[in-house]
Amino acid sequence: MIGTLRGKILFRGTNRIVLEAGGVGYELAVPLSTVEALPADGEAFLYVHTSVRENALELFGFRGIEEKALFEMLIGVSGVGPKTALAVLSGVSVDEFRQAVLEENSRKLSTIPGIGKKSADRIVLELKGKIRRVGSGTDFALGNPSAATVEEDLVSSLVNLGYAERVARAAAVKVLKEAGKEVNLTAAVKSALKELMK
Repeated sequence: MIGTLRGKILFRGTNRIVLEAGGVGYELAVPLSTVEALPADGEAFLYVHTSVRENALELFGFRGIEEKALFEMLIGVSGVGPKTALAVLSGVSVDEFRQAVLEENSRKLSTIPGIGKKSADRIVLELKGKIRRVGSGTDFALGNPSAATVEEDLVSSLVNLGYAERVARAAAVKVLKEAGKEVNLTAAVKSALKELMK
């Protein structure tokens, strides 16, 4: 599973880009917000959701971990597929989505192209229990949120760099145990690489 990609932008379209990493061109479906945030050319870093189906392997890219988390929450809603999830991310920001769900404002979501009233109602119904208020702001509640996600993304990143999964997993567990819950993926990858080079 591919968790992140860093590479040269070879092509950018409305909702699709191609990144060259390690001599391989990876085609990723991306929300409009991610395309707009990318540099005109040069290098880009994306968080990646890998979708493996019976007859296809698809990659979805996101500029931030929260966009990826929201995408994964959305495709877990019955009747919401990857195209609809990308439409949501292209139509509203992560914060706007949080607010709409917390306020049970399905009307706001139904203004997004491709999202009807029934879909908007279902999204609010199924996700309002997964999004919670934290202090004065809001945050995603994904069970025990970031620990598992960061560990999986870290392992995936190390495997993509050529390390065996068993070795990558051991390094990830050690680094995350030492760094604590607040570490971000970029810092975790750097720490893991230092650990593996000892």
